[in-house]
Amino acid sequence: MKRTNDQSIKEAIEQMLKVYKLKRKFDETSLIALWPEMMGKAVANRTKQLYIRERKLFIRLESSVIKSELLMIRSQILDKLNEKAGSHVLDEIVFL
Repeated sequence: MKRTNDQSIKEAIEQMLKVYKLKRKFDETSLIALWPEMMGKAVANRTKQLYIRERKLFIRLESSVIKSELLMIRSQILDKLNEKAGSHVLDEIVFL
């Protein structure tokens, strides 16, 4: 029997992240960790630097060809990352 104030571990963790204002940082870290899975090995292996500052994802790539291809689909990548996070975590992608 489940009491009304019982909650799942997932709900408890989400509540804790909100209370301590860690949710956005947690989401940002999750997106960085998911980069290889979302973009594939070819892109991940050529990604030299990846970090988030002030709702912007900064990406440094060693391949100018991949960089130009990603520039063309920047908005789709942004949408996909925000969708994966389950909230609006990123506003912009900056290629370095």
